[in-house]
Amino acid sequence: MQVLRSEHEIGTGLYTEAERKRRDSSPWTLVQGILAPLQFLVFLVSLGLVLRTLLTGEGATLANASVILKTMLLYTIMVTGSLWEKDVFGKYLFAPAFFWEDVVSFGVIALHTAYLICLLNGYLSEQGLMWLALAAYATYVINAGQFLLKLRAARLQSAGATS
Repeated sequence: MQVLRSEHEIGTGLYTEAERKRRDSSPWTLVQGILAPLQFLVFLVSLGLVLRTLLTGEGATLANASVILKTMLLYTIMVTGSLWEKDVFGKYLFAPAFFWEDVVSFGVIALHTAYLICLLNGYLSEQGLMWLALAAYATYVINAGQFLLKLRAARLQSAGATS
């Protein structure tokens, strides 16, 4: 049985020694390391396509396709991320070390899902869809920033542990 973090362990860094070992041995660590930059690249391309559609009124089909691809990658990274969290912390979601990142992730997923629902059911105009995509992307950027800060904290913790 895996033991979750105690209050003392939470105050000593992002990972306990046991969690760091589980993180380093989890196959989901590599999967996340591949999916996260891939999703960011798709986001950048899609952002350009969405902005182009908003500014010129052209390319809506390609912009919509790019948002769908971004959303599918988001769903994939959320599922694999929860498997990673289970491997490392013993919980699929809302482990104390990543609680707020998970909370914001649900907001990101909700907005991306709302986009798909509106697209598939014709609930918004083309321009409305593009604005909804931008709202989803803004929350994604906030969430990505949260995870980058955690990655930096983990690196600093590892550097401190080796010195």
